[in-house]
Amino acid sequence: MERLERLFAYMEKQADGVLITSQPNRSYFSGFTGSAGCLLISPGQRLLFTDSRYTEQAKNQAPDFTVIQTQELLETLPQFADKYQRIAFEAEALSYTQYEEYREALPGKLVPLKGISSLRQVKDEEEIQKIAKAAEITDSALAKLLPKLKVGVSELEAAAELEYQMRLLGAEGAAFPTIVASGPNSALPHAQPGSRRLGWGDFVVIDCGAKWQGYCADLTRTFVVGEPSAKQQEIYQLVLDAQLVGLEALQAGMGARELDATARSVIGAAGYADAFGHGLGHGVGLEVHEEPRLSPKGEGELAAGMVVTVEPGIYLAGWGGVRIEDLVLVKEDGREILSKTKKELVSVG
Repeated sequence: MERLERLFAYMEKQADGVLITSQPNRSYFSGFTGSAGCLLISPGQRLLFTDSRYTEQAKNQAPDFTVIQTQELLETLPQFADKYQRIAFEAEALSYTQYEEYREALPGKLVPLKGISSLRQVKDEEEIQKIAKAAEITDSALAKLLPKLKVGVSELEAAAELEYQMRLLGAEGAAFPTIVASGPNSALPHAQPGSRRLGWGDFVVIDCGAKWQGYCADLTRTFVVGEPSAKQQEIYQLVLDAQLVGLEALQAGMGARELDATARSVIGAAGYADAFGHGLGHGVGLEVHEEPRLSPKGEGELAAGMVVTVEPGIYLAGWGGVRIEDLVLVKEDGREILSKTKKELVSVG
C-alpha cells in the first residue's frame, strides 16, 4: 500500500515499528472505520487490534491486515511487540496518561513521531471524489433550508433542519456541529446555535458540512433577513472581494502563509485588519480541520491534490459578522471550487 510506504519513509530510522491509535489515521492507513482499536505496523508486519464489536468489520475493511481480537489491548499488544526495540507513536494523539500506560506495557522504547497526519494532506482520486460528494450534499442541503429561513425561526431549529436535510441526501451526518449565528451572534466565528430567533435586519452566518463515506465538507455562507443596510452591503462586499482575491491567487507551489496574506491584505487595506482574527483556511479530509493551515503562521506550500478552504471574515462585536467559505481542490494547473452555492448576498425571511 502506497500510504504505508510513505509512512515507513516518514519514520526513516527513528523506529522499527509504529503504533497508530487515532481514528482518522487508523482509517487512513488500514481502511478500518470502527471507533476502537489500534494498528501496529512495520515493513514486515500489519496488525489491527480491535474488540469483538468490530472484528468482522475490521476483516472486511482491512483485508491487508491481520486482525487481532482483544478486550484488553494493553494485555494483548505486548505479545506482538516484543521484536520491536523502538516503537513510534503519534505524538499529537496520546494523552500523557495513555503514553504512560503504553510505555509500561510495551517492551520497546516509545518514540514520539510528530506530524503523521500531514501524510494525509495530498488526496488521491478516490478521496477527492468523496470530498466532492460531501460538498455536493452540503450545497443541496443548504438550498433546501433557505426557504425555511424566516423571521421567528430559531438558530437551533435552522441547524437541526440543515443536518436533517444532509441525512435525507445520503450523508452519514454532519462533519462538525453546524453553526447558525444570527444578529450579534454572527460576530462570533464559532458561535453555537441557540434559542435566538431570526429578526429583520439580521446577518445569518451558516457554517456547515456533510460527511460522506468518512470524508468531510465545509461551507459557509452569510445571509441577511430582509433588505441589507448600506453598512451590511459594504462589509459583505469587502469579505467577498477578499475571498475572490484569495481564490484567484491559489495555486500549487504557493506558500500557505503567502496565500493568507494575499487575501488578508484586502481586509487590512479597508481598515478591518483587527476584525479578521482567524486564518484564511485549512485542509479538509477525514477531519474537517487538517493540514495545511492557511494562516499568518502557516507552514509549507500548497500541492496538487490538497483540498483546502478559503474563508475570510469580518466580525464586529455587538453588530454582526460575515464569513464566506468555499472548499477548493488544488490542481496542477490552478484550482477547482467544489462549493457551488452562489456567493451574492441573498435575502431571506
